[in-house]
Amino acid sequence: MTFTAALVRRTYYALSLGNTLAASLIWGVNTILLLDAGLNNFEAFAANAFFTAGMVLFEVPTGIVADWWGRRASYLLGTVTLAVTTVLYVWLWQAGGPFWAWAAASVLIGLGFTFFSGATDAWLVDALRATGYAGTLDEVFARAQVFTGVGMLVGAAGGGYLAQVAGLGAPYLLRTGLLVVMFVLAAVLMRDLGFTPERGAGFRAEIGRIAGNSVRFGLRVRPVRWLMLAAPFTGGVTIYVAYALQPYLLELWGDSTAYGIAGLAAALLAAARIVGGLVTPYLGRVFIRRTSMLLVTLGPSVVVVLLIGLIPNFWAVLVLVVLWGLLGAAAEPVRQAYLNGMIPSQQRATVLSLDSLMASAGGVVSQPLLGRAADIWGYPFSYVLSAGLSALALPFVWLSRRERDPADIRSVEEAMPPERR
Repeated sequence: MTFTAALVRRTYYALSLGNTLAASLIWGVNTILLLDAGLNNFEAFAANAFFTAGMVLFEVPTGIVADWWGRRASYLLGTVTLAVTTVLYVWLWQAGGPFWAWAAASVLIGLGFTFFSGATDAWLVDALRATGYAGTLDEVFARAQVFTGVGMLVGAAGGGYLAQVAGLGAPYLLRTGLLVVMFVLAAVLMRDLGFTPERGAGFRAEIGRIAGNSVRFGLRVRPVRWLMLAAPFTGGVTIYVAYALQPYLLELWGDSTAYGIAGLAAALLAAARIVGGLVTPYLGRVFIRRTSMLLVTLGPSVVVVLLIGLIPNFWAVLVLVVLWGLLGAAAEPVRQAYLNGMIPSQQRATVLSLDSLMASAGGVVSQPLLGRAADIWGYPFSYVLSAGLSALALPFVWLSRRERDPADIRSVEEAMPPERR
């Protein structure tokens, strides 16, 4: 098989579509399943916090696996881990498992996702450069976001209505089957192009070297550090806002068994993601600096989350959810391109995993906190509190902007400066 830049892009789009389709099948009903299993809001979001704690715990180790063993191997491990742990979730629901078992299963699901988080994007960027791709990363990430949006749209809406017709466990079983398909697809189409793992010093020595370099090329690079420090406030709040919409919309609708409504909300977010991916390349003509677009989208998204809490009306909240999704979708590929432009190839997967770890760390704290707030004061107040937390990301993005890194300018060549290699 001849690997070209076009084939690399198509493979990345296929992986993005399939992964998101499999993952999003449960997004519309996951919190509902936890509540149906007998957990309260605090316990349900604490279980989600254990999921993000698993991501915090395993992000950098699995990023090291991707940099030491290979990005393809990391992806394949992720599909297997997620398939097994998804089945475990269904078993716990049927058996009425205790909270500690839900917490343990959630940590393992977090492990599965960490095998993807840094490895897939790192594989894409290195493979594109190895095959002579001449375009910008923004364009590729934006197009991929359209595919992930399609996967979310089909998966979230379909999963919600599948749960309503066939039971809450059905979307989880379908997800397992899709993950098996993705394993086969990745085994055939992924190759570690433009990247050669360095294993000469032994595994333990390589772990120390890669982990040290991830800090050197991550947190010690000032514009990267500021961007990463914003992640706990944006990423952590985003997880809560999305998952709390499931029971909140059912509460506003007035029917706690209308699982299709929860799926509808996730589908609307998916549609917003598609539109955001389509418009991002055009917005790039307006904003020369990537951080300008990040600030312009982050500020209004804080206001939208605030309004979700202040206007507890079903139809108004639906409109606000779409707007919130559009803002986030427009910003995500820009942030990906900006961050990738500041990271050298050999440490790419590990540094990207470190960035994902920062977002997950925010989720570990924010989810039980906001879930407890919902138990005591209701969902509207928890959204007001979410808006306040997400606003704390703005100063860090501004500080990253002040560093004036070359990667902040879209017209600059995407390749890394020699001094950072």
